[in-house]
Amino acid sequence: MIEISTSILNIKAKKIPETILALEKAKTDYFHIDVMDGKFVQKDTYEKMFEIASYIKRISNLPLDVHLMVKDIVTAIEEFTSLEPNIITFHLEACKDDDEVFKMINLIKEKHSKIGIAIKPNTNIEKIYKFLPYIHLCLIMTVEPGKGGQNLITDMITKIKKMKEYIEQQNLDTQIEVDGGINLATHEKVKKAGAEILVSGTAILMAKDYKNIIDELKNDI
Repeated sequence: MIEISTSILNIKAKKIPETILALEKAKTDYFHIDVMDGKFVQKDTYEKMFEIASYIKRISNLPLDVHLMVKDIVTAIEEFTSLEPNIITFHLEACKDDDEVFKMINLIKEKHSKIGIAIKPNTNIEKIYKFLPYIHLCLIMTVEPGKGGQNLITDMITKIKKMKEYIEQQNLDTQIEVDGGINLATHEKVKKAGAEILVSGTAILMAKDYKNIIDELKNDI
């Protein structure tokens, strides 16, 4: 079953309360929190995302899907854990070696959140294989992380397929989440390739009817 994680990166400040409640009513499965530090990626959304995520936690029971695009992963985990997120995902590229990756995995586990590892478009998919038995999901970026509204890099479809095949061959429970350029023109290809959680922001937030587009993105292929 396909799940939708709505990115609130480009949510309009004056319409945050009504947008959050409308998305909940439209049956989004998660609120996707894009945390950027201005170092790992150029954009800095750290404080903004913490404030909005804190507000969501007060008015909604839907789970938070926190995507950390930061260099200082430990501090970000510690701070965003206070919001009791369902998922905390960090970038493989932000870790200097395997030991650091396992340190982050164990830290998130201690915080009782699901563990995700994200990879950028240029990162070889094989680099994450050894960690899959210890995490709940792999977030495959289909755009360069750092800003919303980009077009999906079509070469990433092959990467999703390869990840899906490996997970099935190894009989793992790891989910595949895909983030970047997900809309009504791209969602079918991504789902056919093996994605189970679709992150979409611009396409949903710009729609006149959130429920219609979320239902369409969820539809079985």
